[in-house]
Amino acid sequence: MSVPRPELPTLPVTFRPTLTRVVLLSVGAAMFLVITVIALMLERLNAGERASFVFVAALFLGVLALLSRPRVTADDTGVTVVNITRTRRLAWEEILRVNLRSGDPWVFLDLSDGTSMPALGIQPGMAKQQAIRDARSLRSLAETRGAGGDDTPGSR
Repeated sequence: MSVPRPELPTLPVTFRPTLTRVVLLSVGAAMFLVITVIALMLERLNAGERASFVFVAALFLGVLALLSRPRVTADDTGVTVVNITRTRRLAWEEILRVNLRSGDPWVFLDLSDGTSMPALGIQPGMAKQQAIRDARSLRSLAETRGAGGDDTPGSR
């Protein structure tokens, strides 16, 4: 049984785990606020101890902001994959396959140099159906513009 091909999205298009991003940034902001308020309310703390509380709160927020960074942006010339700490630009011809198999934590791109690259911007954790749609759209773009193919759930 063949799955209908998704319509190609209008370029440029950005895929990102929006719900995950909202949760991470909201939790980070709430933690920062709570820890800062507690530091200011505790009378027994001196200025240095209060500053260390605020510093730790900012550190937590920074880590959660890094975790919310992943995205995949496709345009006419290729794909930019932004993961937690690294960004890589790929030409369409470099992408051989777009994979999102059942149980995968995120999309993997099989590249023409023989390696596989994770693309954390499409992850089924909190929004599985959206991730599957995004993976199919990226696969269709890769097939249309480069060498592409895939292994998404329900695509066979």
